[in-house]
Amino acid sequence: MTNKNETQISKGKAIALLSGGLDSILAIKVIMDQGIEVFAVNFTSPFCLCNRKSSHSCRHEASFIAKELGIPIKIIRVGNDYLDIIKNPQHGYGKNMNPCIDCRIYMHKKAKVVMHEMQADFIVTGEILGQRPMSQRRDALNIIDRDSDLKGLVLRPLSAKAFSPTIPEINGLIDREKLLHITGRSRKPQIELAKKYDIHDYSCAAGGCLLTDIGFSKRLKDLLINNPDTQFADIQLLKIGRHHRLPSGAKLVVGRNQPENLKLLNSCLNSDILLQPVQIPGATGLLRMDDDSEISQDSVRLAAQILLYYCGFRDSQHALIKIRSTDEQICKEIDVQPVSSEFAASIRL
Repeated sequence: MTNKNETQISKGKAIALLSGGLDSILAIKVIMDQGIEVFAVNFTSPFCLCNRKSSHSCRHEASFIAKELGIPIKIIRVGNDYLDIIKNPQHGYGKNMNPCIDCRIYMHKKAKVVMHEMQADFIVTGEILGQRPMSQRRDALNIIDRDSDLKGLVLRPLSAKAFSPTIPEINGLIDREKLLHITGRSRKPQIELAKKYDIHDYSCAAGGCLLTDIGFSKRLKDLLINNPDTQFADIQLLKIGRHHRLPSGAKLVVGRNQPENLKLLNSCLNSDILLQPVQIPGATGLLRMDDDSEISQDSVRLAAQILLYYCGFRDSQHALIKIRSTDEQICKEIDVQPVSSEFAASIRL
């Protein structure tokens, strides 16, 4: 991506929602071309996925792009109030646990606060009419503007001509003729526009959201059922390993590789129990009761048998599994045989 850094006299100020995807970059470029000063806002959460081919987080991705564009940026990490939205979205979920409309309303309300703080004139987003089935329908976009109390103040430059003129267009801050009429799910118009702006280093879409992932959504739904008071700290564990809900209600997470084994070791709470094979290579397991009740000895033994299965043991084979609690009150080795593949599959989330 290149930035020509052309000197222009600002005739207004906009707050732009910068996701890191191509659409939000293009929306900002279109507005900057009209001499508008842009201040970017990026939202991060445990559910963010970054597409950049590096180890950058979503926050670093957005900061990198803002620097390339030559604009300031504010990173906003969503709080537990956002988790409340996920638990009970007013406008419902998409195909999985994604409350897309409520999510956009949440972000627009936060952006509105920044708009007032910065004495900006309007908000810019890279949304495109018809691109996403839940949050970018015309009726959904109208709901978002209404419920965030921003009617007429959200400019979507890439699809602007498909909507009625916004307040900055009516007031003459923005030349409507220089805005676009992109609609639908095709990426061709955006890719052509990227060539015009000499933008090459970009993700084809926004970074993504774990809430749209089937597997992650299943684990999250299970967690909310078993622990309605879930906080963000509990969410991080959902990203690691294979998850199993034992008949007792305990949850066993089994690492899939050495990096995940290390992450599990670093994710322990005081009430958790760690399981590791003795003198054989294999997975690490973390056993937890999401409702903070006591873990039974039967659950510990079953967890050890499941762990042994993932160490590659089958049928009548047996081995020692080391059991220890993070508070060191429990530290022992037990000899177990593995569960069947059918049983392991039946309780896996």
